[in-house]
Amino acid sequence: MASEQNHKEARIRAIALTYYSRKDILDAIYKFSENREVSPRYYDGFGKRPDTFQYPSDILSLVKRGATSFHCSEEIWDDPLNISTDFGEEEYNEIREGWDLVIDIDCNWIDYSKKAALAIIQALEYRGVKNYGIKFSGSKGFHILVPWEAFPKFFGDKKTSNMFPEFPRAIVNYLKELSRPALEELIKDMPSDFSKVDGYTGIKCKDCNNLANENFEITTRCPNCDPPHIEIFKTSIQDYKKRKCPICSSELEEKNKDPYYFCSHCDHDSIKNPDKFDEKIIATDIFKILGLDVLLVSPRHLFRMPYSLHEKTALASTVITKDQLETFSFADADPLNIKIRDFYPEATEGEATSLLTEAIDFQKTLDRKKEEKKVVYGSIESSGPQNKKEFKPIKLTEFKEEWYPPEIQKILKGMADGKKRSLFILINFFRSLGMEIEPLEEKLTAWNKLNKPALKKGYIDAQLIWHSKHKPVLPPNFNNDIYKELGVFQPDIISRKVKNPVSYTIRKSGAWKNDEK
Repeated sequence: MASEQNHKEARIRAIALTYYSRKDILDAIYKFSENREVSPRYYDGFGKRPDTFQYPSDILSLVKRGATSFHCSEEIWDDPLNISTDFGEEEYNEIREGWDLVIDIDCNWIDYSKKAALAIIQALEYRGVKNYGIKFSGSKGFHILVPWEAFPKFFGDKKTSNMFPEFPRAIVNYLKELSRPALEELIKDMPSDFSKVDGYTGIKCKDCNNLANENFEITTRCPNCDPPHIEIFKTSIQDYKKRKCPICSSELEEKNKDPYYFCSHCDHDSIKNPDKFDEKIIATDIFKILGLDVLLVSPRHLFRMPYSLHEKTALASTVITKDQLETFSFADADPLNIKIRDFYPEATEGEATSLLTEAIDFQKTLDRKKEEKKVVYGSIESSGPQNKKEFKPIKLTEFKEEWYPPEIQKILKGMADGKKRSLFILINFFRSLGMEIEPLEEKLTAWNKLNKPALKKGYIDAQLIWHSKHKPVLPPNFNNDIYKELGVFQPDIISRKVKNPVSYTIRKSGAWKNDEK
């Protein structure tokens, strides 16, 4: 394996300097880099971020220092060098001028990648998008680009440049569904048997027609605690890691592993929603096999620039036309025979308006289906029936952070992931302690500034409006897996005696001085 890696590295380094010395190659890469964050790759590692090119000669200088390929952002910035990892959503929006829709198709089989690209292109054209770029990824797939100029700059009362990655993700989801019939028709007579591809077969979700992931509900037990500490958690086989007992740090022993299916698109799982899955029909998600994944649309995601080399193949990420797609071969990406074409087409402003409108409507339909299945207590499951009972708030006269359980204190320091679930916990925690909506809004605003990135203000406002019209319910109990999933689970002496964060705070504050239960 090491010798194969060394061979690949030697091969690309042997041609890199000669290839990138071509003026037309440097000009093409430099032109596309304008107002984008760029990053060189030094065979097996990326360079600093953020970075930009000031001149075409900067590219050649990096090659001379060992760079083998170049990658750039989908997002278009006022000045990419102003980007900071400390930014929240509002700061990113202030300097983001727009974004391109970049659809990444990366299949194990180039012939199937071609068919997937053709199906996506047909869907784009059906929705009025006539100007798009196509390029070979450099390995086994293709990138399809719809330029920022094709999109309306406002959609309703929303500034489109601020709606990244929400709008591109909605479009990719919609294009998957719109192009599915065309793709199935294009590949029906092709030879590969996808049913034999490991990891791509499973139960189909009835609501969205996508393939559900096989996950596991795992029961673990601490061998050293008395009484034994028991944890039940859900995970995918890829994410499974040995867990340690939060009390004594011993490695938990796996006692039971039950498989179940989970649709990440609809948040269904076959334990709680068995009627949402067809137990009789095993299906394949052709888009998952062909690498069309909405997760590729993410903040500051980089993709290979046009005419950049690919480390594994030493081929160039060459730009092609729709007519060349079906007959494309690896020989067309030979660095010695590359012909330069513009990857970024001239688009008519608004030509992608219909595409965006249909995608947003499609996403709203999916979101509505998800909401219909949720209980009124939010997107996370409560830890037991007691959480769903009406709870008369205990009105604290003051709120001291040292009274809060460690889990709440950790959440209040800001979250990178799980912010919406954390928001749900905080709202119910403080409302159950009698905090009024106005001071609660102030507290959540201060908390949101610590999140990276921050939640949209409109989302927090909507949650507060909803909760203000309903009686408060208790936040999840300490034995709910949500605290472990958020990475804030930190039981102490009090939380082992009481069930709920509210009970913890009441006890510490002395509001129930005579309570010993």
